[in-house]
Amino acid sequence: MTIAFSQQLIDGLASLMLLVSFALLAQHRMLSVLHWFAGQGVLLSITAAVVAYSSGHEELYISAAMTLLLKGFLLPWLLWRVIRQLHVHREVEPMMNMALTMLMALGITLFAFHVIQPIELISDLATRNTMSIATACVLLAMLMMMTRKKAITQVVGFLAVENSLFFAAIGATNGMPLVVEIGIAFDVLIAALIFGVFFFEIRNTFDSMEVDAMNASLVHKDDET
Repeated sequence: MTIAFSQQLIDGLASLMLLVSFALLAQHRMLSVLHWFAGQGVLLSITAAVVAYSSGHEELYISAAMTLLLKGFLLPWLLWRVIRQLHVHREVEPMMNMALTMLMALGITLFAFHVIQPIELISDLATRNTMSIATACVLLAMLMMMTRKKAITQVVGFLAVENSLFFAAIGATNGMPLVVEIGIAFDVLIAALIFGVFFFEIRNTFDSMEVDAMNASLVHKDDET
């Protein structure tokens, strides 16, 4: 595999990452969100493996395997078990119109490309063209957190932010030190388990997973007191 082909392959994977970020924003069903989130994890692991081959950083192979197991399979499976037990199968209408959300996503993407392109021009890494896409993916995941009503979907947005930051680290530095990546992976796994416990507590307390319903219930309790 030549360096030029590796760079083209990495650019193609980056484009798919951006496409998945838009797809996550466009979904209404929770299972579809989890499928795209799992696909994002698989793309991350493939990207890490390609960068490991092209750059000679063999520790990235371990990162790729960890990413595939944790973000491609384990986390989506854990979240799927949670939504199955909570009987949450469809996302309630988002906080704003879907067309407006996608227009905002397009504007955010253009903004990320405009800001990051000068930095890409001074980089000599094979992954330099992915920096603007990685930044756009981070911002799109944040947009997902802000425009969804269900707590579970907001958590998926949070995990998508972490995926995008990992993708940005691969593009900017050819990966973080392995010990840091292992620590972050375990932190994300523990956070997902804690979120799962919180989901059940929220459902038992408020009888709903919608943020608006939780706020309304708290306001009602405050009025009663």
